Amino acid sequence: MSESYLQDLFAERIGGRSYGKSTAIYKFEKIKRAKRAALAAHPGAEIIDMGVGEPDAMAFPEVVDRLAEEARKPENRGYADNGNAVLKEAAARYLERVCGVPGINPETEVIHSIGSKAALSILPACFINPGDWVLMTTPGYPVFGTHARYYGGQVFNLPLTAERDFLPDLDAVPADVLARAKVLVLNYPNNPTGAAATPEFYAQVVDFARRHRLVVISDAAYAALVFEGRPLSFLATPGAKEVGLELHSCSKSFNMTGWRIGFVAGNELLVKAYGDVKDNTDSGQFLAIQHAAAYCFDHPEITARIAAKYSRRMDALVSTLRSLGFAARKPKGSFFLYVPAPRAVRLHDGTRRVFRSAEEVSQWLITDRLISTVPWDDAGAYLRFSVTFAARDEADEHRVLAEVGRRLGEVEFEFAGS
Repeated sequence: MSESYLQDLFAERIGGRSYGKSTAIYKFEKIKRAKRAALAAHPGAEIIDMGVGEPDAMAFPEVVDRLAEEARKPENRGYADNGNAVLKEAAARYLERVCGVPGINPETEVIHSIGSKAALSILPACFINPGDWVLMTTPGYPVFGTHARYYGGQVFNLPLTAERDFLPDLDAVPADVLARAKVLVLNYPNNPTGAAATPEFYAQVVDFARRHRLVVISDAAYAALVFEGRPLSFLATPGAKEVGLELHSCSKSFNMTGWRIGFVAGNELLVKAYGDVKDNTDSGQFLAIQHAAAYCFDHPEITARIAAKYSRRMDALVSTLRSLGFAARKPKGSFFLYVPAPRAVRLHDGTRRVFRSAEEVSQWLITDRLISTVPWDDAGAYLRFSVTFAARDEADEHRVLAEVGRRLGEVEFEFAGS
């Protein structure tokens, strides 16, 4: 078939005339293809999926019951737009009770989001003009940067390295970039590294933002999934509300990934700008879902139970990987374990396989060991293991992790410096 005139009409931001012609394969698509190939080669075998980035369990029964109850109310059936007071007030209570952030005005400083991803895609429209810069961390979640580029903006990536405890070096931003930068995007506890921020770092961020006239967007999707102490919120930092916003989500903290609900909170003017653009983007999340989320915010003990499960699994996974030579260290939160990738492996027949990247290691793990991970080669070669693997109960967790140890223990790994 001859090429359609439609090929000439695609926007340059998604490829223009070349849209659909690229042969490049997205990292996560490669992983999916490798899993399918492994299953085809080993019919009936169990692939242990430690690459998945979402909870393995359902929302708690009482939350589902609240959704059903709210869904039956006629007053909840219509457009939600920017929401009603129920979620906003619960979010303000949550920020104070759980995160130590007092004084949030639910009327003017909170608006719900249809998940953090939606907020990260909407917010660039509030700030980015052609030629503006966004400061982001790498490796990281790219959505804000993708949409910033859609508006003609540019992204400066700050690498996250073990030497800096996976916190960005803000002093490394060139002066010419800072002169045109508008937004700094942070994410702690961090995906994929699992690293946690510190009060001292957040104080540095507030000072940095003031000096360079920046908006700070704190993506706190994993904030409540901590293994000890209380969650650390950017908004709890003195002066933070003067310079930024924080995004919270029910997806990970309350096993509500598919429900698509969270909230944006912080500076009143910035929240208003988000709401104005959101008004022209969506008609709001179903009020029954918002009210179920509000129930969750008033019951943080749900998150505590979820975090305890991940902490237990993380302890066992760290122990297993360390016994095999991996430099694994339990993070302070999230459900991700980020470890340096091996540089080679010696197989049971004595042959040695050398890896040029974390992606090659990840592909080998799926194909040869039937274990799925996510590779990151953005700032060194690392593998991300997730403790959200499928397991029926605690006994099944032990079985899965013992199987991981057995499969990986059949080979000998080599690491840099070993």
